[in-house]
Amino acid sequence: MGRKTRITKEMILEAAYELLDKEGMGAVQIKAIAAKLNCSTQPVSWQFGSMIELKKELFLYSQYKLYAPFAEKTKGKASLEAFFISGLCYISNACDHPNVFRFVCVDDPVNTIGEAMHEGSIFESQFDADSARALAEEYKISPEVIGCAVRDVVIYTHGLSVMMMFDSYKLPKKQACEMVYNTGVTILKTVGVETKKDYKYLIKEYE
Repeated sequence: MGRKTRITKEMILEAAYELLDKEGMGAVQIKAIAAKLNCSTQPVSWQFGSMIELKKELFLYSQYKLYAPFAEKTKGKASLEAFFISGLCYISNACDHPNVFRFVCVDDPVNTIGEAMHEGSIFESQFDADSARALAEEYKISPEVIGCAVRDVVIYTHGLSVMMMFDSYKLPKKQACEMVYNTGVTILKTVGVETKKDYKYLIKEYE
């Protein structure tokens, strides 16, 4: 008699993530996850207790899957190059993983996982604080001034990413990446960040 496969939390989250990625949040159900893992619903229920708890864990797991590549791609890069890479990765996620992007970056977490992810207004915090800090230090610009520019680029990138999430707009990903890059260059230039090096070569990876 063959040994039974132990169903781990990681296996459940990966199965749930695959369902989310392919079919959307509506497909993430305990029975569907169990069917994907070829097991009963008991291991899934035992690991998480409820769908709310599973969704909370899936939210964090999905965040990691979306954002983990950012660190690797920006490692050792100059502050401006790293900033552009982050923006291109972000819009690429919206194009390549629209269901996951919607779950993590668009849908109201109070409705999806029953919990707010921010206390107070999100606009009270610094958008992309790491990039703002690095740019301020390298270009000797006030953190407040560069922070506003970074905020505006991030908001533009997010807005375009939301539009790209819906396939009906049919804007080529390369064109969207060019729009993000050009807008970033323009906004940063207004606060004294000159793009001495042309980073447009980065866009080729996202064609």
